Amino acid sequence: MKRAIITVTGIDHTGIVAGISSVLANFGVNILDITQTIMGDIFVMALLVDITGIEDITSLVEKLLEEGERLKVKVSFEREEIFRAMHRI
Repeated sequence: MKRAIITVTGIDHTGIVAGISSVLANFGVNILDITQTIMGDIFVMALLVDITGIEDITSLVEKLLEEGERLKVKVSFEREEIFRAMHRI
């Protein structure tokens, strides 16, 4: 299984989870785990997703970034293996 970590941050407002999850659904990406919190008016969400079978990761990332721009939030995408390598102590 190939997995990725997606983080979303910004000022809280309606539609953030729906917008990001819609992009993922359109690409056939399964959300394996999700956490979100509101800190004051700051929205923070982290998703662990299954990207197995996604042939064009670039298109997925572009659509996530476009949706983030539309929603006025910052979206970050990292493959799990890169994330783990960067955070190895």
